[in-house]
Amino acid sequence: MIDFKLYLITDRKQLSLTQNSKLKTQNLLAAARAALKGGVKAIQLREKDLGTRELLKTAYKMRELTRQYKAKLFINDRLDIALAVEADGVHLTQNSIPADAVRKVVHASRLTLHASRFLIGVSTHSLAEAKDAEKNGADFITLGPIYKTPSKLKYGAPLGLNTLNTVTKKIKIPVFAIGGVKVNRIEELKNTGAYGVALISEVFGAEDIRKKTTGIIKELG
Repeated sequence: MIDFKLYLITDRKQLSLTQNSKLKTQNLLAAARAALKGGVKAIQLREKDLGTRELLKTAYKMRELTRQYKAKLFINDRLDIALAVEADGVHLTQNSIPADAVRKVVHASRLTLHASRFLIGVSTHSLAEAKDAEKNGADFITLGPIYKTPSKLKYGAPLGLNTLNTVTKKIKIPVFAIGGVKVNRIEELKNTGAYGVALISEVFGAEDIRKKTTGIIKELG
């Protein structure tokens, strides 16, 4: 069950200068705690530049933190780490193994109770990819970039609200809008049928992360 509308994706490089001295993972954890205090209920750990051991160590700490606030934890791409720390799910890219294969691995891992609630998110950038993700058993998708944003330039021109509206009408699983999403754009995103929003810099770049998170959740309704 997808019981959150704000899907927070980590990137410690986005932390403001007052929060970030040397991109240390403890700064990320402090920022995540602030967001959790603000009401966030789902965090995706996405620190691609960390080595496996450091990522695993950070994932364990993030798992402990999210449990304290009864929030869900997703691990980007790394199913092995997601299973090791007993995360609530994994988030797949278009280069990851497909959702149906992930589901088989989870069920074969003998974590029967965990397998029944293990969630799979998939990053998509078109209607075709969205349909494919749903067909393969994804529980939800992110779709983007909806707006122009420097971090998503490699995916080409922004998809725009029309594409988002089309995708939300063509698939049944929740769609989270991503890419250039700001608080003042949430209302128009909701009007397209988007289930929620996936954010990085809008939260982690804020001077007051807790306050920003609370405001976003209120806007999402």
